[in-house]
Amino acid sequence: MRAPRGEIRGEVAGRAFGLPAIREPSTMAKPKTQYTCTECGGQTPKWQGQCPHCGAWNTLVETVAAPAATRFAGIASSRSSVTPLASVIPRATSRVATTLEEFDRVLGGGVVPGGVILLGGDPGIGKSTLLLQAGAALGERHRTLYVTGEESTEQVALRATRLGLVNAPIELLAEVQLEAIVSAIDATSPEVVVIDSIQTVYTEALASAPGSVAQVRECAAQLTRLAKQRGVVVVFVGHVTKEGAIAGPRVLEHIVDTVLYFEGDPHSSFRLVRAIKNRFGAANELGVFAMTERGLKGVTNPSALFLSQHAEGVPGSAVVATLEGSRPLLVEVQALVDPAAGGMPRRLAVGLDPQRLALLLAVLHRHGGVDTSGVDVFVNAVGGVRIAEPAADLAVTLAIYSSFNNSILPGKSLVFGEVGLAGEIRPVQRGQERLREAAKLGFSRALIPAANRPRHAIDGIDVTAITRIDEALGFVQN
Repeated sequence: MRAPRGEIRGEVAGRAFGLPAIREPSTMAKPKTQYTCTECGGQTPKWQGQCPHCGAWNTLVETVAAPAATRFAGIASSRSSVTPLASVIPRATSRVATTLEEFDRVLGGGVVPGGVILLGGDPGIGKSTLLLQAGAALGERHRTLYVTGEESTEQVALRATRLGLVNAPIELLAEVQLEAIVSAIDATSPEVVVIDSIQTVYTEALASAPGSVAQVRECAAQLTRLAKQRGVVVVFVGHVTKEGAIAGPRVLEHIVDTVLYFEGDPHSSFRLVRAIKNRFGAANELGVFAMTERGLKGVTNPSALFLSQHAEGVPGSAVVATLEGSRPLLVEVQALVDPAAGGMPRRLAVGLDPQRLALLLAVLHRHGGVDTSGVDVFVNAVGGVRIAEPAADLAVTLAIYSSFNNSILPGKSLVFGEVGLAGEIRPVQRGQERLREAAKLGFSRALIPAANRPRHAIDGIDVTAITRIDEALGFVQN
């Protein structure tokens, strides 16, 4: 019986070099691959331009599928039983404060035992610095384990020395293997665990590379299950893509309890921590920090960062009271209207919705008689803050009108209100809190929707209530 061709080749090669004959296998086992969506985590055996699960385009990446029998089973899941809702007695959730007031504000008062937090941000923005400071504060009362996958323990110690935390009661672990991390948690029984970062952690149960969709999803799921079973606070540091979204599968943001984004201009010392999702507190809460040589310091009066520094009123400037979570925040909105050099006039919005800007220009033309079709319009929210709520509509409109007519708003005046397509001024939520914040900062006038007129006068501030956009234009002084 003839031997397979591959075995004959192996025998001939062995004799040619005076070595024992080596029989090559005729076939090599090829690992099975599949394609996983980076948005929803859905899997498909073949590559497609569009994900069949969520419909996103160009989001399928190749991953190595592991056999079902080899999947990680180190953490045994407890069996669940069906329980009537009426028989469940909810326990009061006790929060643990980090003593960093701005960070606790974003979290809703502190970390929750068993909670999982995901902190994302650009490289070098200060994520590791913030968590090292928070870990040092928590370590005074709760055992804290800092798992570093990107730096050595010596590098973390150098940062701690620079921040004045060299004697902080934190335990360090330089490890990226999930099984080793779980073993260290079993051995030390910490109450707070920081994973820096989740993209560097991998499990041997999967053959794909660290940072792949499958690895990030599996490791995050196992650590989340551990946090829920043992009541351990787990904090993930997440990388971001060039678009600013957290890298990895979109399901990563769904399985955690809190998603925080660390924002800031690299040319500025101020940093913003924004809560995008929070199961234990208010979403869209904002914390403001200043980066110093000794680390991040909370800013107690963030409105002062975003207000005008002009000695007198200037054209194209208006101050709006926006709401960031539970905090009223006063921000200066600047507009510049300039004759177009030729071609299509430009519309540019920084910190504001560009589509909302186009809508306001149309309303200003139709109901205010201001034609901006032949001019460039640039709008900017001072300080790098992003304003998403429609309460800034009236301030943006008046800033554009002020720059267009080279006029100014009255000094120390505040503006807020939503502008409708019919030219009406709609009310916004929590108007009195916005007015009190303005009065506390020395503002003496306010232009607000009629439905937001306070029942009782607020000391130090004169309120003007309006219902139409043409009434608001009369507020601007020539």
